[in-house]
Amino acid sequence: MEKGDFVKINYIGRLETGEIFDLTFEDVAKKENIYNPKVKYGPVPVVVGGGFVIKGMEKALEEMKVGEKRTVEINPEDGFGQRDPKFIKVIPEKVFEQQNIEPKQGMIVDFGDMKGRVQSVTGGRVRVDFNNPLSGKILRYDLEIMGKIENDDEKVKAIGEFFGVDDLRAKFGEEMELQTKYKLPLEIKERIIYLVMKFVDTKAKAVKFVEVFERPTSL
Repeated sequence: MEKGDFVKINYIGRLETGEIFDLTFEDVAKKENIYNPKVKYGPVPVVVGGGFVIKGMEKALEEMKVGEKRTVEINPEDGFGQRDPKFIKVIPEKVFEQQNIEPKQGMIVDFGDMKGRVQSVTGGRVRVDFNNPLSGKILRYDLEIMGKIENDDEKVKAIGEFFGVDDLRAKFGEEMELQTKYKLPLEIKERIIYLVMKFVDTKAKAVKFVEVFERPTSL
């Protein structure tokens, strides 16, 4: 594949131990007792070279063809990076008390846009590791390119699906219009617009993002 190609892929991601940490197959998830009813399983859309997946997967996809299967081993530098001691923080326990949280070892905590795992609670201090759980790990992916997306409308839809927006559609022109029923954060809108202008309609001079609100049935 080439950079800028839109493809749909299936994959299973494993640690060196064989433990699965991510996958697109519902049947495998159920078989391995890791099924999550909140997860939407199935092939996922990816723009090759668009930053949709980690660097090691990008490299593999560029070497593959539609219908090809491949198992790749990805080192931390091409995965989720090495563990960084700077992301291990010591936080006063009273900070948790103010939020009615009783910190315990192993607990996942959320501080704004950062999530971390509590390593220890001693002497009124809580040690939290904000490194990505997969940082420092060698990863193995079973990859398969299921198909290539050629139609511009389908490409726009694929970009939306990557961000959990299942109804994104476009009206093309010098001023492109993107429509969805979802109310999205500004940073997500900006990312979608950037990807559409870079990989779908390179001639558009401006983009208008429209959030469509349907009339409630109660009115």
